[in-house]
Amino acid sequence: MWRVPWSALVVSVLAAVWVGAAGPAQAEYPVDYNFFAGVPNELINHGGSLPGSNDWSCKPSAEHPNPVVLAHGTGGGAQTNWGPYAPLLANEGYCVYALTYGAYDLPWPISAVGGMLQIEQSAVEFGAFVDRVLAATGASKVDVVGHSQGSVMPNYYAKRLGGADKIDRYVSIGPAWRGSNAGGGADMAAFADRLGAGPYFQAAVGSLCQACTELLRDSAFLRDLNSDGVYVPGITYTNIMASLDEIVVPYSSGFVTGTNATNIVVQDGCASDFSEHLAIAGSPRTARFVLNALDPAHAREVPCEFVPPFTG
Repeated sequence: MWRVPWSALVVSVLAAVWVGAAGPAQAEYPVDYNFFAGVPNELINHGGSLPGSNDWSCKPSAEHPNPVVLAHGTGGGAQTNWGPYAPLLANEGYCVYALTYGAYDLPWPISAVGGMLQIEQSAVEFGAFVDRVLAATGASKVDVVGHSQGSVMPNYYAKRLGGADKIDRYVSIGPAWRGSNAGGGADMAAFADRLGAGPYFQAAVGSLCQACTELLRDSAFLRDLNSDGVYVPGITYTNIMASLDEIVVPYSSGFVTGTNATNIVVQDGCASDFSEHLAIAGSPRTARFVLNALDPAHAREVPCEFVPPFTG
């Protein structure tokens, strides 16, 4: 008759008790460092959530007490902008949430193209989403990771809609704090103003993307938003920029000094990093900077490695 050795039986029982107390092991989500990694998810599951994100039963751990809210850029969405980050942050033990804001109320795929409406309107959506995250998790504050327009829009929420006390750490990828002159757009807007045709220029560009005119360098929106300084006291900012950025022009628009701000240019000290505006949000190198900004007490070395443009 086959017998189980007492030692093996004891080990098995103790292991069962330990697993029961600790709960099941957390699933590891695959992480694809590619800016476009989330696009297939949107094609398969319209308006859905990336693996690891929007788990409304998630409770923050003592190690990571703040849930992380992801704010996409112009033309992005909850899935299309954050393919690497939702699974990465979930694997790191964060409660991760992402929304699509500022999309036209039209059928898919238009509904998946966010950041098109006025930033003031998008910030209201963002604020409601933050309140939902805080209510679900029981947390008092969130950390924000934003890309491009997603760096500016949450700041409007913080400064103008009472969100300052609900944000702890604020990590901006490809930030546009002082706007952009990509394609000479800001210069054209200024020229149109001198000709008295400013409203027509704004209407023409804004007919498709209302937020785009607000993000032009020296726009009335940015002048008002930054009139009391860029940063909100009490929030810790980290700005991660690419000197090769072709959308935020010049890239130094995101380089704003402040006692509560850290500025990082990914090409500094790493000539093999060819990140531009898209790749910087898909790069494993940038991702390490983000993780360190969210958890500086456990910062890890950021290696210099080849990062291709566009994909990351």
